Amino acid sequence: MGKGTLFIVSAPSGAGKTSLVAEILAQMDNIQASISHTTRLSRPGEEDGVNYHFVSQEQFINMVNDAAFLEHAEVFGNFYGTSEEWVQSTLSQGIDVILEIDWQGAKQVRNKFVGSQSIFILPPSKQALRQRLIGRGQDDATVIEQRISAATEEMSHYVEADYLVVNDDFAVAQQELKAIIAAQRCKIPVQHHEKLLLDLLS
Repeated sequence: MGKGTLFIVSAPSGAGKTSLVAEILAQMDNIQASISHTTRLSRPGEEDGVNYHFVSQEQFINMVNDAAFLEHAEVFGNFYGTSEEWVQSTLSQGIDVILEIDWQGAKQVRNKFVGSQSIFILPPSKQALRQRLIGRGQDDATVIEQRISAATEEMSHYVEADYLVVNDDFAVAQQELKAIIAAQRCKIPVQHHEKLLLDLLS
């Protein structure tokens, strides 16, 4: 069995990457999302082990010291990290992995996974980004302004990605993301057709 592909999805807060990834996971087979560990408090509706692995700061630091993370970072005062063991194990089973991560983490991961595919999602405008952040109702005005301020710096790193998706029309952005994953699966060396090819060419 061939290895799966690691798809790295980056975007500023409010660009809609979480909603897009959720649709991909619901509609496509043989792909899973990496669930990050975080020290931040859970938001209403979030479940431990589903949205994030919620851990204490002490637990997180212990994991860092044990080199358990593929990458980790501090974002707005909270720590986030990706389990290297889980990602490696899932890919080795021939399952594709989606990793939602900021541009700094994406850079760290690309250096470790040469065959990964990096996708950057942009909002259609800064005004749309602001409205989405306000509409979520999850952050106070101070945090929203911090996120807007950070967004310009974050978005300047789109040039480091392999693909760019503008989330103006959600349905269109979703189809573009699916097309990127489908195209990668058709690349040679072929990842998921070994049995068929052996049969056809024997």
